[in-house]
Amino acid sequence: MASSNGNSSSTAQPQNSGSEGEPQQRRMDQRKRKRMESNRESARRSRMRKQKHLDDLTSQVTRLLKENNQILTGITVATQHLANAESENSVLRAQVTELSHRLDSLNEILNSIYQSNGVSETGQGLDLGSPYDSFFMSPTNLGCVSRPIMAASDVFHCR
Repeated sequence: MASSNGNSSSTAQPQNSGSEGEPQQRRMDQRKRKRMESNRESARRSRMRKQKHLDDLTSQVTRLLKENNQILTGITVATQHLANAESENSVLRAQVTELSHRLDSLNEILNSIYQSNGVSETGQGLDLGSPYDSFFMSPTNLGCVSRPIMAASDVFHCR
Protein backbone atom coordinates (compact mmCIF):
# COMPACT_ATOMS: atom_id res chain seq x y z
CA MET A 1 0.00 0.00 0.00
CA ALA A 2 1.24 3.50 -0.86
CA SER A 3 2.03 6.07 1.77
CA SER A 4 0.57 9.56 1.81
CA ASN A 5 3.67 11.08 0.27
CA GLY A 6 3.38 8.94 -2.86
CA ASN A 7 6.38 6.66 -2.15
CA SER A 8 5.38 2.99 -2.07
CA SER A 9 8.86 1.73 -1.21
CA SER A 10 8.69 3.14 2.31
CA THR A 11 5.88 0.79 3.25
CA ALA A 12 7.89 -2.25 2.18
CA GLN A 13 10.66 -1.40 4.68
CA PRO A 14 9.97 -2.00 8.31
CA GLN A 15 10.25 1.11 10.39
CA ASN A 16 12.06 0.45 13.64
CA SER A 17 11.61 3.92 15.00
CA GLY A 18 10.12 7.22 13.90
CA SER A 19 13.52 8.89 13.93
CA GLU A 20 15.01 6.75 11.11
CA GLY A 21 12.15 7.50 8.63
CA GLU A 22 12.22 11.19 9.34
CA PRO A 23 15.52 12.05 7.52
CA GLN A 24 14.42 10.01 4.52
CA GLN A 25 11.05 11.75 4.58
CA ARG A 26 12.78 15.14 4.82
CA ARG A 27 15.01 14.28 1.86
CA MET A 28 11.98 13.23 -0.18
CA ASP A 29 10.10 16.38 0.83
CA GLN A 30 13.15 18.45 -0.06
CA ARG A 31 13.40 16.75 -3.47
CA LYS A 32 9.71 17.30 -4.00
CA ARG A 33 10.06 20.99 -3.12
CA LYS A 34 13.06 21.31 -5.44
CA ARG A 35 11.12 19.63 -8.24
CA MET A 36 8.11 21.89 -7.65
CA GLU A 37 10.36 24.96 -7.58
CA SER A 38 12.10 23.79 -10.77
CA ASN A 39 8.73 23.21 -12.43
CA ARG A 40 7.53 26.67 -11.37
CA GLU A 41 10.70 28.26 -12.78
CA SER A 42 10.34 26.27 -16.00
CA ALA A 43 6.69 27.33 -16.31
CA ARG A 44 7.70 30.96 -15.63
CA ARG A 45 10.38 30.81 -18.37
CA SER A 46 7.85 29.21 -20.72
CA ARG A 47 5.33 32.01 -20.02
CA MET A 48 8.07 34.59 -20.62
CA ARG A 49 9.02 32.97 -23.94
CA LYS A 50 5.37 32.84 -24.92
CA GLN A 51 4.89 36.52 -23.99
CA LYS A 52 8.03 37.53 -25.92
CA HIS A 53 6.80 35.59 -28.96
CA LEU A 54 3.40 37.30 -28.67
CA ASP A 55 5.09 40.72 -28.39
CA ASP A 56 7.26 39.94 -31.43
CA LEU A 57 4.19 38.91 -33.44
CA THR A 58 2.32 42.06 -32.37
CA SER A 59 5.30 44.17 -33.41
CA GLN A 60 5.48 42.36 -36.74
CA VAL A 61 1.74 42.92 -37.35
CA THR A 62 2.17 46.63 -36.62
CA ARG A 63 5.18 46.88 -38.93
CA LEU A 64 3.42 44.97 -41.73
CA LEU A 65 0.27 47.11 -41.42
CA LYS A 66 2.39 50.25 -41.67
CA GLU A 67 4.24 48.84 -44.69
CA ASN A 68 0.93 47.83 -46.28
CA ASN A 69 -0.44 51.36 -45.82
CA GLN A 70 2.70 52.81 -47.42
CA ILE A 71 2.34 50.45 -50.38
CA LEU A 72 -1.35 51.34 -50.77
CA THR A 73 -0.47 55.03 -50.66
CA GLY A 74 2.17 54.45 -53.32
CA ILE A 75 -0.33 52.59 -55.49
CA THR A 76 -2.85 55.40 -55.09
CA VAL A 77 -0.26 58.02 -56.06
CA ALA A 78 0.93 55.93 -59.03
CA THR A 79 -2.67 55.40 -60.16
CA GLN A 80 -3.30 59.15 -59.99
CA HIS A 81 -0.11 59.82 -61.98
CA LEU A 82 -1.23 57.28 -64.57
CA ALA A 83 -4.66 58.89 -64.85
CA ASN A 84 -3.04 62.32 -65.23
CA ALA A 85 -0.64 61.03 -67.88
CA GLU A 86 -3.47 59.35 -69.80
CA SER A 87 -5.50 62.55 -69.64
CA GLU A 88 -2.55 64.61 -70.83
CA ASN A 89 -1.89 62.11 -73.62
CA SER A 90 -5.51 62.41 -74.74
CA VAL A 91 -5.22 66.19 -74.85
CA LEU A 92 -1.93 65.95 -76.76
CA ARG A 93 -3.42 63.49 -79.24
CA ALA A 94 -6.35 65.82 -79.81
CA GLN A 95 -3.94 68.72 -80.27
CA VAL A 96 -1.91 66.69 -82.78
CA THR A 97 -5.10 65.92 -84.69
CA GLU A 98 -6.19 69.56 -84.62
CA LEU A 99 -2.77 70.82 -85.66
CA SER A 100 -2.59 68.24 -88.45
CA HIS A 101 -5.93 69.49 -89.76
CA ARG A 102 -4.74 73.09 -89.52
CA LEU A 103 -1.51 72.20 -91.32
CA ASP A 104 -3.47 70.46 -94.06
CA SER A 105 -5.71 73.53 -94.39
CA LEU A 106 -2.72 75.87 -94.52
CA ASN A 107 -1.05 73.68 -97.12
CA GLU A 108 -4.23 73.76 -99.19
CA ILE A 109 -4.30 77.56 -98.93
CA LEU A 110 -0.67 77.79 -99.96
CA ASN A 111 -1.27 75.42 -102.87
CA SER A 112 -4.22 77.55 -103.97
CA ILE A 113 -2.11 80.70 -103.81
CA TYR A 114 0.76 79.05 -105.68
CA GLN A 115 -1.59 77.73 -108.35
CA SER A 116 -3.30 81.08 -108.76
CA ASN A 117 0.14 82.69 -109.23
CA GLY A 118 1.36 80.00 -111.60
CA VAL A 119 3.84 78.47 -109.15
CA SER A 120 4.09 74.73 -108.71
CA GLU A 121 4.56 73.15 -105.28
CA THR A 122 8.26 72.58 -105.92
CA GLY A 123 8.81 76.27 -106.59
CA GLN A 124 9.48 75.88 -110.29
CA GLY A 125 7.70 78.32 -112.48
CA LEU A 126 7.93 81.00 -109.81
CA ASP A 127 7.03 84.37 -111.25
CA LEU A 128 9.60 86.67 -109.68
CA GLY A 129 7.65 89.72 -110.71
CA SER A 130 4.62 88.83 -108.59
CA PRO A 131 4.04 91.08 -105.57
CA TYR A 132 2.93 88.11 -103.46
CA ASP A 133 6.09 86.06 -103.89
CA SER A 134 8.29 88.19 -101.71
CA PHE A 135 5.61 88.34 -99.06
CA PHE A 136 4.94 84.59 -98.82
CA MET A 137 8.54 83.52 -99.32
CA SER A 138 9.92 85.73 -96.54
CA PRO A 139 10.32 83.82 -93.24
CA THR A 140 9.31 86.89 -91.26
CA ASN A 141 5.88 86.92 -92.90
CA LEU A 142 5.16 83.27 -92.24
CA GLY A 143 4.01 83.81 -88.65
CA CYS A 144 2.16 80.54 -88.43
CA VAL A 145 5.31 78.61 -89.24
CA SER A 146 7.77 80.46 -87.03
CA ARG A 147 5.51 80.76 -83.97
CA PRO A 148 3.83 77.86 -82.16
CA ILE A 149 0.08 77.56 -82.32
CA MET A 150 -1.37 77.50 -78.83
CA ALA A 151 -4.63 75.80 -77.97
CA ALA A 152 -6.38 75.51 -74.64
CA SER A 153 -7.07 72.01 -73.35
CA ASP A 154 -10.75 72.81 -72.73
CA VAL A 155 -11.24 73.30 -76.49
CA PHE A 156 -10.84 69.57 -77.07
CA HIS A 157 -13.43 67.15 -75.84
CA CYS A 158 -11.69 63.80 -75.45
CA ARG A 159 -13.58 60.69 -74.51
